[in-house]
Amino acid sequence: MGSETPLPKWASTPCIMGIDEAGRGPVLGPMVYGCLYCARSYQKTLATLNFADSKTLKEEKREELFENLKAEESIGWSVDVIDPRELSAKMLKKNKVNLNEISHDSAIGLINRVLNMGVLLTEILLEYSDQSKGITRLMKENGGLVYLDTVGDADKYRIKLSERFPSIKFVVAKKADSLYPVVSGASIVAKVTRDRALREWVLEETSENMHRSFGSGYPGDPETKAWLAHHKHSIFGFPTLVRFSWGTCTSYYKDMVEVLWESDKVDEDVGYGSSGKQLKLSNVGFGKAAKRKIEEIESSGKGRCKFFHSRKLEQLTHF
Repeated sequence: MGSETPLPKWASTPCIMGIDEAGRGPVLGPMVYGCLYCARSYQKTLATLNFADSKTLKEEKREELFENLKAEESIGWSVDVIDPRELSAKMLKKNKVNLNEISHDSAIGLINRVLNMGVLLTEILLEYSDQSKGITRLMKENGGLVYLDTVGDADKYRIKLSERFPSIKFVVAKKADSLYPVVSGASIVAKVTRDRALREWVLEETSENMHRSFGSGYPGDPETKAWLAHHKHSIFGFPTLVRFSWGTCTSYYKDMVEVLWESDKVDEDVGYGSSGKQLKLSNVGFGKAAKRKIEEIESSGKGRCKFFHSRKLEQLTHF
């Protein structure tokens, strides 16, 4: 989503790009990362467009500025909308991905997207020759520049980005959306996109008495809390609009039905002895004898989850 095509001529000159997010804290709806980019030569004009941190602007003003920048041929933009289900799934899976890592990955994805479009964000190398002295060398000229609002430690974030994109210069700062107009513009892109996504969100669930009066979506909003309490289901949990991994949801789980998975018993049998004490690693598959024991159990079908055993499903090692 964004102004990806066609690529304007100015994009082949050194460009700047700003990146910011909207919806990091709410318990409802997507988190959106937005970017705005333009020619470096357009930087002074950009400062006159009255972009500001989107959080300081009223909704009507944000919408107006967003429509203005969409109509401006000297500006490009793009967004990454991260579904609440994706956020929760990543944060709760076995190898957890925290919110900072998700944020970093989204920003890196936007940088890659804009680079792949052909926008010049990298430094420029010029060949300099002095024939009288017989000297030829490469010189760096001011190229692109990427500004970001920090997520976590600013220096560590900048180093991470520089290692990933060594030919791009990064400026990572706290409150970058109030310091740099190009980040302010990105903030507006992200915020308006998220607001529209919430307004147009289609509740997939078909339960009775569902409504859309969910307030701001922030955990401290009484209207949001009331909506969560009204829309929790004792078996199926919350609607897909909800980031169920958020701590805000924890207090509602005590009223829900506890689910015991068949595989949990198998995991317990493998990891613990009859005394209830955890077995040594060598006893659960890291020693040769233990490895042979597990292979025998698997081949016989004993100790496997009932779901697979009852359906006569076997593990394949070769196709």
